[in-house]
Amino acid sequence: MECFQVLEAGEGIEAAILRGLSARGGLRGRCASEDHPALLVVSPRAAVRGLDMPRQCRTVLLPGGMGGMLPQAASAVSYGVSHRDSLTISSREGNTLWAALQREVVTVTGQVVERQEFPLLVAPGAEELSTLAAAGALLLLGVPLEELSLDRD
Repeated sequence: MECFQVLEAGEGIEAAILRGLSARGGLRGRCASEDHPALLVVSPRAAVRGLDMPRQCRTVLLPGGMGGMLPQAASAVSYGVSHRDSLTISSREGNTLWAALQREVVTVTGQVVERQEFPLLVAPGAEELSTLAAAGALLLLGVPLEELSLDRD
């Protein structure tokens, strides 16, 4: 079992998650399950391409408005630009993206994260939604907002 699995099409989301986890010394806490990932992250391009997904996961992080076959999940968190998404882009100032958590979410280790707005550094050439997905994944894996590190060296 994996704590997380990323379905992407070359967007660099898994690499950003691994860098963010590495910056804080790896994952903290347990997220074990024998037959499915605790967190499934679906990238914007993977959603469009309809890549095969695991049949189930504990939590799925996916682009807002994603149709089609979704895995069975205890929790779903959407990200995007719609006010209906759980994690949205509120504004951008240069290379800083302001993200807004529109409703509280529960991490894979069971901690509640309250609604709030927070800044994310967007590397040159990086896509906003991919940056948002990586940040959302780190958040759901238990990385506190003040420790989010998405710098792309």
